[in-house]
Amino acid sequence: MADILIIDDEKAIRKALTEILSAEGYKTEEAGDGEEGLKKFKERSYDVVLCDIKMPKLDGIEFLQKATESNADVPVIMISGHGNIETAVDAVKKGAFDYISKPPDLNRMLITIRNAMDRSSLVTETKVLKRKVNRVQDMIGESNPIKKIKETIEKVAPTDARILITGENGVGKELVARWVHEKSSRASGQLVEVNCAAIPSELIESELFGHEKGSFTSAIKQRIGKFEQANGGTLFLDEIGDMSLNAQAKVLRALQEGKITRVGADKDINVDVRVIAATNKDLLKEVEEKRFRLDLYHRLSVILIHVPSLNERKDDIPLLVERFLSDICTEYGIAKKNIDEEAFKLLQEYNWTGNIRELRNVVERLIILSGKTISTEDVKSYVVPK
Repeated sequence: MADILIIDDEKAIRKALTEILSAEGYKTEEAGDGEEGLKKFKERSYDVVLCDIKMPKLDGIEFLQKATESNADVPVIMISGHGNIETAVDAVKKGAFDYISKPPDLNRMLITIRNAMDRSSLVTETKVLKRKVNRVQDMIGESNPIKKIKETIEKVAPTDARILITGENGVGKELVARWVHEKSSRASGQLVEVNCAAIPSELIESELFGHEKGSFTSAIKQRIGKFEQANGGTLFLDEIGDMSLNAQAKVLRALQEGKITRVGADKDINVDVRVIAATNKDLLKEVEEKRFRLDLYHRLSVILIHVPSLNERKDDIPLLVERFLSDICTEYGIAKKNIDEEAFKLLQEYNWTGNIRELRNVVERLIILSGKTISTEDVKSYVVPK
């Protein structure tokens, strides 16, 4: 159900508009002047605003300017009994979605409201899609470990040196790999990601190197592997500590010779790929246990980047929370929620076993279940285990 804010100093007009819009299934709220309307506008999220122009305290045009500064995505429809072409043009120039004269034509008003809501939905959807498709998330944080990672990326990204990223699950190893790729000379090429832990051992070779039609029972057509897909770009091997020894041997050959062979083929294919690997395991311990090849470890670890756990960088939690609040509220199409200082402190005291991934999930939970401002009581109720 859409929320509409009606701002008009004439009570009879507000009542009439409320009755009409309620009958059409809209939820409405009223304000008797521009100042009251602006206060309500800033306190919560509305889908559309209907605003009179001639009002005491703060007129409609002044409200429009201040509302646009606060949240330009909410369409404002101006209504006035003192209208003329110049007033309408001025209102639209200042950011109004449309202008309707009093007494409003019912059909035109309802069509205008629907059009305004359609545009608002498109704006929100476009923002979400752009964020999902185009963005490489920022590396949020000012702690010393994060500063060191940023400095390392600046130095090594322009080279073709292979990188091994280590750290617990959920700390942001993939984000480091993305930033290395984006700042490298291969940024125009693809960043191809492979989660080695998610692929069965019998399929990992086909996934990485491809296969020829008929090379095994389910190979009904030729498949291009991830190494070929990443040719000229970057291949990110996530959770490489879970890769089988047989596949490790073939990856080692690809790194040594710059060549791969599809499963079921005898022809070598040259590939130009920068490999970035990541793991949450101690690979040297895996080497001792005969589960990981020492020669492959040395090939992968030209540059070592360790991403600290969230518990090791708790000073960054306020910055991360603010970013998640902004991003998630934008994705949901709602006004950004605030958080109390004491609630920040409580989040910093929490033991983040799931790291940044857990923190983002918690912030999303707080956005959904809390009011406009996230309080310490909200954190105690929805985050801290009882």
